[in-house]
Amino acid sequence: MPKNKRPVPRKSANSPELKDEQQTTELCALALDLADGEFNHDIVADSTRAELAQKGLDFQRLLRKLLNQGKDEVLYGAVELARDESRDGYRYLRNAIEEGAASVILRREGAPEMEIDAFAIPVFVHSQGGLDPAHDFQDGAAYDALLDSFTDAGLESPKARVVLVSHAYDLDEFERVTYGQLHAMVREAAQSLTEKKIAAAPALERSMAAGWSATGFGPDDAAVELRFLLGFAMKRADDPFYKVPAGEKAADAYFAQRAARYQKWTELHAPLVARCLGRGRGDAPLRLNFLYQDLFFGAREQGQSEYATLQLLSALNQAIGGRAPERLSAVIAPFDVDDEMVLRVQLSEGDTVLIHGDKPLDLGADLELEVDDLRDALASIGVAEVLVALRFNADGQPVEPRPLA
Repeated sequence: MPKNKRPVPRKSANSPELKDEQQTTELCALALDLADGEFNHDIVADSTRAELAQKGLDFQRLLRKLLNQGKDEVLYGAVELARDESRDGYRYLRNAIEEGAASVILRREGAPEMEIDAFAIPVFVHSQGGLDPAHDFQDGAAYDALLDSFTDAGLESPKARVVLVSHAYDLDEFERVTYGQLHAMVREAAQSLTEKKIAAAPALERSMAAGWSATGFGPDDAAVELRFLLGFAMKRADDPFYKVPAGEKAADAYFAQRAARYQKWTELHAPLVARCLGRGRGDAPLRLNFLYQDLFFGAREQGQSEYATLQLLSALNQAIGGRAPERLSAVIAPFDVDDEMVLRVQLSEGDTVLIHGDKPLDLGADLELEVDDLRDALASIGVAEVLVALRFNADGQPVEPRPLA
């Protein structure tokens, strides 16, 4: 006679697992409602607007609570739930979590409200033999000068207090940092900037604990590696330096001025960054290509996208071999690989397909911009004839290809 199976215990009403599930569902539902209300703002009734305003407060309150508690399982679970429900809701929720994770508001009685943000700068480093981790941020004078340059060059407000992590993160290290961990790192940075005594920073230390991933570069290889500079800027929440003007033209001019200051910074201070990064294992000097400064997750996304593009171009170049690239054609279209969307490039010579190359495509990405970026990348290796298609079918054939305007 078979033994009776032990019944699976039900989750109690007070179990942590059930509470996490409820919070995951609640955060997702609030984000979906708010995204829908934002999209249809002009046609909703006044009573609905009031209801949405209350939901906005509830959403921010719950989000802050989850970030402060480091509830990554809930946060990432809500993002995945929204991803299956609504593209707009997914974008809204992910953006809100990323911005919330990278920022902390500091309030003290009798003092102005302060804000501290985590920013990052992605940089591609060209070296001989690859960077040597033993020389990472060993030049103290270069570090001090680089730290001062963020306010001196107008990347941050002259009144801001800036701290720069004395470590250049590689992509694997950056990708391991979660929402909750980054938020803890921001709070640790805030404490170091406001308290006179040195405090422990376990979240920050954990972000660097694994070190750089091993590479297979030989001593004479021409290496290209992605590194991130990570910093924290604390300023008054009402600092006019960060206030974007009202009006489209004024806002465009504001961002154009910021971009110009950043471009000038990269030109003047690249030697300081190179000194902080140390040197490659060979004798050739470092060459740096900077991407734009952004909050942590925006900078990480920039780096991931550009790195994926470089990997794709490397594969395409290998497939081209000795062929004349101007005689080749490419088709760009979305494709589903194991339930993950990619942007596929099919490179052909006449009727002969040379290679299919894929670049990850996030649901929240602007497809038109992604296609334009790939067209520019293909042009950089000499492929001028580019078509777009609705998608690639299950047989790998482009559906309704047409010339890219």
